[in-house]
This record gives sequence, structure tokens and C-alpha cells, in this order.
Amino acid sequence: MAAQRVLIFAGGSIDPSFIEEIHSDDLIIGADRGALFLVDHGIRPHYSVGDFDSVSPIELENITGHSEQMLACDAINKDLTDTELAFDIAVEQRPEQIVLFGVTGSRLDHTLANIHLLVKGLEHHIPCAIRDHNNYVTLTDSTIAIQDQGFTYVSLLPVTPEVTGIDLTGFQYPLHNATLIMGQSLAVSNRLEDKTGTISVASGLLLIIQSKD
Repeated sequence: MAAQRVLIFAGGSIDPSFIEEIHSDDLIIGADRGALFLVDHGIRPHYSVGDFDSVSPIELENITGHSEQMLACDAINKDLTDTELAFDIAVEQRPEQIVLFGVTGSRLDHTLANIHLLVKGLEHHIPCAIRDHNNYVTLTDSTIAIQDQGFTYVSLLPVTPEVTGIDLTGFQYPLHNATLIMGQSLAVSNRLEDKTGTISVASGLLLIIQSKD
């Protein structure tokens, strides 16, 4: 039976309060130093994945002793980031959702690469989200419900050159059959008016970023 959710904890900054969001039936994957974060907070990952070049030998021994499965790879001869390795394992589980923690931070290249993983999730028809202290990021190519999770803003950014047929309901600034072109800031800093808003698109990939300062 597939897991309801797969939670991936990577090596970026993670709010310790996110541990409280783990459900008993979640499948947990730690990517590199994210596995150490889990183990240090008393969570036993189902999988710990990566080259583990950011942990000490003692920390690696701790991860190994407190993980159900270890999938270590060579730090040099690998084609994927640790987070993408973890994401591919998550996709294989065919879950109802994948949520990524610790995948944003000071390395813009890694942050963008991790945002692009949402496209891979969409290709496999698996809803995915990225969560950090200030942001909740999702992606749609059809219709998505946006729940009020305490964030101030909802911004829409096209991932494809253009996104057409955009309809927004339940927002301060509604849109009807709108088109967003990459490079435009027209749909930045909208706000929910209701507890739930709905976003629909006819074509293209639309990134939805719920954020707060």
C-alpha cells in the first residue's frame, strides 16, 4: 500500500517545529544532512540518502544506526543532487503528496533546482509542495485549491513562457481568463479573501508561492 505522504528533509535550514507536522503514516526520507536533522530530533528515517559529504564520520555513524535504510552514493561520481535522489525514491512510492523541507537557502542554484522538482512531481501526477518558515510553494497545470495557512501573500509566477486561461476565486484581486508571461510581476503579492481560494489554468505551468515577511 502506497504511503499517503512522503516527507523529504534535506540539508538546508529547517524549522524544528516542522517535526510536529509528521504523521504516523508518513514515509520519511532524509537527504544528506537532513537525515542528521531527523535523527537528532528523535525521528527514524525510512530512508537516508546521499553522499553525506556534509556530515562527520561520527554523525554518519549516528545516521546509519538510526535509519531503516541507508542509500549512500559517491560524492564525485553522481549525476543528481542528494535532494533529487530522495525525490526519485519518493516518486517510486506513488504517494498522495510529497512535501519537501530544508530545500531552500543561501544556494540559489540548489533552491531553483529543488523548485524544478515540482515539475517532475506534476509529470507523475503527484501533488508536491516546498515548505520553509516563510514560504509554501506548489505548482499547477490545471486547478488547485489554496488553503489559508497563515501566510500573508499569494504570488503566481509562470514556469513556462506563458500561462493562459488563469481564473482566481476567493482572492483580493481576482483574475478571469488572464495570461501571465514569464518576466511579468502582475500576479505578485495577492491575498486570500476566504479560507480557501481556487486557481485554475488552461495551459502552462503556474508556480504558487504563499509567503510572509
